[in-house]
Amino acid sequence: MAVAIIGSDAVATGILTRGQLRWNYRPLYPNVYIPRKAEPTLAVRTEGAWLWSGRRGVIAGRAASALHGAKWVPQDVPVELLWSNSNPPEGILTRRDRIGPSQIASVQGMCVTTPARTALDLGRYLKRGEAVARLDALAQATGFAADDALALAQHYKGTKGVRRCREALPLMDAGAQSPQETRLRLLLTDRGFPRPETQIPLFDPFGYAFAYLDMGWQDLKIAVEYDGEQHRTNTEQYRWDARRLRRIIALRWIHIRVIAGDRDDEVIARVRSAWQQRQSEAMAVKRPA
Repeated sequence: MAVAIIGSDAVATGILTRGQLRWNYRPLYPNVYIPRKAEPTLAVRTEGAWLWSGRRGVIAGRAASALHGAKWVPQDVPVELLWSNSNPPEGILTRRDRIGPSQIASVQGMCVTTPARTALDLGRYLKRGEAVARLDALAQATGFAADDALALAQHYKGTKGVRRCREALPLMDAGAQSPQETRLRLLLTDRGFPRPETQIPLFDPFGYAFAYLDMGWQDLKIAVEYDGEQHRTNTEQYRWDARRLRRIIALRWIHIRVIAGDRDDEVIARVRSAWQQRQSEAMAVKRPA
């Protein structure tokens, strides 16, 4: 990236004069600067945090997951570093956690926790719902195996948060397409429904997959999908969604659409009603003529 610079190094090597540094750059962290017009995105702040550590810290947590390609990481999260400095500047969170050489990767020239170690830390330090959402996104981006992270959890048995991580990892599903889908999936399982499948393909008569359902139960033909804002604000998307829904219903699926603002109890009631409908249909088939 090379957006952030160490101010004293740039002046000492003659790349910039003190005046150029003062007028053309602004401080991001102590002795770390970015161009005045540059946006302090998470990626830029992550690079700056690593430079602040003297290039010796290891980027971890949500910032590490973003470097590995995970989506939906908020831009304003603190940059987590495994680094022995107990007084970091605002925007950086440091930890003195143990880490082995095999748990460190190089991404864009920076030291970053491997996907498995990143997963361990996400599961340890985030609340259950956010942890699973971040794990879903990391798994989708990297394809890391939950077993690898669970092996690390066993290695660090007794360390703070490891039990929480062991509870979150089995809930992970790389099929989630957004944090809202993760939340919806957890809601269903927490309320007693069997774990739904994700990204269920539906095929037309020619064998072409015209839809991948967010989640549902294929044997019952019950689908539950979360519709984001773009489904209502984008005209083309809205039209495609309408055509897609007609084809789903034509295949005799019960389709439950969830949108922002729907109450949890309302969603559960609709899903329960769909299950009851399928159970009634199954009973009717079993009754003798």
